Amino acid sequence: MAEGLRERKKRQTRQYISDVATALFIERGFEAVTVAEVADAADVSVNTVYNYFPAKEDLFLDRSKGVVDRLSRWVRGRRDGESAAEAVLRELREEVESVSPRIGLMDGYAKFMRVIQDSPTLRSRMWAIGQEVLVNLERTLREETGAGDDDPTPRLMAGQVNWLHSTVVATIGERMLAGGRPSEVCREALVLLDEMEDLLSPKVLKYAVRGAR
Repeated sequence: MAEGLRERKKRQTRQYISDVATALFIERGFEAVTVAEVADAADVSVNTVYNYFPAKEDLFLDRSKGVVDRLSRWVRGRRDGESAAEAVLRELREEVESVSPRIGLMDGYAKFMRVIQDSPTLRSRMWAIGQEVLVNLERTLREETGAGDDDPTPRLMAGQVNWLHSTVVATIGERMLAGGRPSEVCREALVLLDEMEDLLSPKVLKYAVRGAR
């Protein structure tokens, strides 16, 4: 369905407010900037800001929704004969090889990460997002395998699969903060992925294999 004029204007307004807020946070730090100052800089009311962003953290982490269900989407979209872990490994390699900004391989990412590193509030939100990712992934694995609620396997496997993604993203963030260039960090991340795959047991690598359809 084509995006209507009203929806497009709302999306553009939301993005503009987020961009203004992000610039302020990078310049002065997350804790030092108020929602009122963001509203003033964006030339909108405080109520308008809260209409689009329920909490101040959402202004900076405005794309967290896409992160929360990323692993579940990758698992649900796995290919015939491919397991959950293999699908995530493949998707991660493709993101790294394409030097994707979605996983932090971009110039300027160090500034973004520094804001998070310097803010207890944002670090707490990042932890909460990580927990949502894990819960969503466990739910998806239960649905995909038909496991019952009393079966601990999907939870254990979700932890292993999530470990792949969280470790790669965290390592990229650390290397970018240390002054790494996207092309360099990309190569390091690919080596890391190979090492991580070698550490996974055959049981993890062959869990939730999709049958031919």
